[in-house]
Amino acid sequence: MTESRLDLLTGIVKQNPENLLARYGLAMEYEQQGDSDRALENFRLLMELNPDYVAAYYQSGRVLQKLGEVERAREMFATGIAASDRAGDLHARSELEAALAELPEGSGLNK
Repeated sequence: MTESRLDLLTGIVKQNPENLLARYGLAMEYEQQGDSDRALENFRLLMELNPDYVAAYYQSGRVLQKLGEVERAREMFATGIAASDRAGDLHARSELEAALAELPEGSGLNK
């Protein structure tokens, strides 16, 4: 029997919790499987390990947006913009700015 992607990534992260790429992959796999809580937790851990891992802010913001957590998504995208500035990643900055601009203004519809 072949090991699932989730099992493989979980095993890698257990062996080396600071493996940033595996942690990111694990968060993405959880999100793909519909487990937003575990996805967000792994994105949070990833950002703690490396505050300049810009993709984690973007993906975390998208998960929050999908959950209707508009203000938290807004904060995540804004924090990611600051991280992209520190990292000198103009492409990521433009993606985060675009994601931020897509959010409804003052909706107050946080769940």
